Amino acid sequence: MISILGKAFAALLAGCYKIIPDYGWSIVFFTLLSKVILIPISVMVQYNSIKMVKMYPDMNRIKAKYFGNKDMISEENYKLYQKENYHPMLDLVPVIVQLVVLMGVVEGLKLFNVSDTVFFGFELGLIPGKVLGKYILVPVIAAVSAWFMCYIQNKVNVLQSEQSKANQYTTMGISVGLSLYLGFFVTAGVALYWTVGNILAVVQLFILNACISPAKYIDYEALKESREELDKVERYHKSADKKVSKEAAAREKQDYKRFFKYGYKQIVFYSEKNGFYKYYKNVIEFILSKTDIVIHYITGDPDDEVFNRSSDRFRTYYIGENKLIVLMMKLEADIMVMTTPDLQTYHLKKSLVQDNIEYIYMDHAMGDVNLSYRKHALDHFNTIFVPNELTEREIRAEEKTYDLPAKNIVRTGYGLIDDMIANYEKSNKEEKPVKDILIAPSWQQDNLIDLCIDDILDQILGKGYHVILRPHPQYVRHFEDRLLAIKDKYCDFSDFELQMDFSSNKTVFDADVLMTDWSGIAYEYSFTTLKPTLYINTPMKIMNPDYEEIGIEPFDIAVRDEIGISVDTDKLDTLGAVVEKLLNDGVYSPESIAGVREKYLDNIGKSGEVGARYIIGKLIEYSKR
Repeated sequence: MISILGKAFAALLAGCYKIIPDYGWSIVFFTLLSKVILIPISVMVQYNSIKMVKMYPDMNRIKAKYFGNKDMISEENYKLYQKENYHPMLDLVPVIVQLVVLMGVVEGLKLFNVSDTVFFGFELGLIPGKVLGKYILVPVIAAVSAWFMCYIQNKVNVLQSEQSKANQYTTMGISVGLSLYLGFFVTAGVALYWTVGNILAVVQLFILNACISPAKYIDYEALKESREELDKVERYHKSADKKVSKEAAAREKQDYKRFFKYGYKQIVFYSEKNGFYKYYKNVIEFILSKTDIVIHYITGDPDDEVFNRSSDRFRTYYIGENKLIVLMMKLEADIMVMTTPDLQTYHLKKSLVQDNIEYIYMDHAMGDVNLSYRKHALDHFNTIFVPNELTEREIRAEEKTYDLPAKNIVRTGYGLIDDMIANYEKSNKEEKPVKDILIAPSWQQDNLIDLCIDDILDQILGKGYHVILRPHPQYVRHFEDRLLAIKDKYCDFSDFELQMDFSSNKTVFDADVLMTDWSGIAYEYSFTTLKPTLYINTPMKIMNPDYEEIGIEPFDIAVRDEIGISVDTDKLDTLGAVVEKLLNDGVYSPESIAGVREKYLDNIGKSGEVGARYIIGKLIEYSKR
């Protein structure tokens, strides 16, 4: 292949030599000609680079919103690429073409024989690394040309100029290093080609920017704003990371060794971060109270409150994401329980040393597994704990539709709501002279705060209600400035309250109507208090665009009009009447919503026991193998 390429380029160089009968100048002419011929590729890459930078504001906001969640960032970026018809691989085309041409030139010059090969006092057929002397200038000139090209690209190229300094310097270092290598170990003629190519690349860059100006396509103001948002999030995390990094690293090392020191384990729970213990709580506490089983609990948060619960039979470990990847592949246990979907699909894999571990999935939100998760997110789990019969039917339909192996499905119910119901029944329920409307949106894109909060507040403030805006904790974390602006705007309304303290459920328990978009808090609120929810139909968050393939209406859609009323964003002027209907119509009475709860929530008050008994039974079974 290389010999064929060499012969082809030797013929091209010979043609150039016929036009300009000088070895050096014919190489210069060939380099210029190759740049002209490859203009269509350069134009294509220019447009593709502009398209990439045009997406940067959205990409920066995705990074800010899902900071630290690499899988979600990749998923959202992929969707953005599809939407904008962007092809990341196109930027590699000129690099590949340039390397192919370079290989052709190297071989072609070996075959291209002429008598006069001196150019500005240098014999172009010699290899500088062998003859040294003044020929040391050849690799130096090639390296300087590469530095000059990279320097200009970092200032002027639409894509390269937006890269981080680290990326810019890395690219520059590679280019300069390659040029030095070429200059020393190939003929001076090849180095001439490379040097002229670098200079012409700079000229071509200015021409492309003049003809296809990035400023016509890119909103640089939006780019600046998004960069500032991302910088704010990064500074916050860097500040937090510095406080715990050394201590956490030492703790992780100790906990990793301690985890494997115990050898084979019956059951392991994995929690992504602090606060996830509440999803496992009822199952774990039943196992600890009824058996002598030792539970191993891994958390990805060094400050997880679960460490306060540690005991000889409830052993806790802090393992960060990177070490967790290795730990999972080395795991030896009977059962692994997780709330993290996409097992085996992304970074978390099944054990490589034991192939009969039972992986159990417990949901950390009472939502729809077909609509709200990526397609096939639960395929690699052996067992799924589900809250109701509808979720079981969805999983069975997925198995049938996609010809998947049947999973064990345990209809446990939902432990978090069990606890909320128990706490609600103990709470003081006082009659209030003013009804409370709690606005508790999600923090997904196009949530009701970003989309229509002013229109909503205009309809219900000053109408005899006490209105509380309780944003999602992640929204507070990332967009506190927006919330403070809302607080300032409505500071003159005594019936409005912005609440950013999430330490208590009292606000949720006391509310007479909940208003939300697609947040799972609706189920927790209505199934706990037996009060109605008012849904705002903002754009639905769909993680699986093929959710309709299984032919079952998703739980998230079906339940909306059973525990409340949905209102489209173009009909917000009806909110006052809708609130009154929810408060006074018997269709939304506690008795009616209790019926809906019975339909969608199994084993109320006993979900932890049901899940725990399944696990205990399996561990007894596995102890005999």
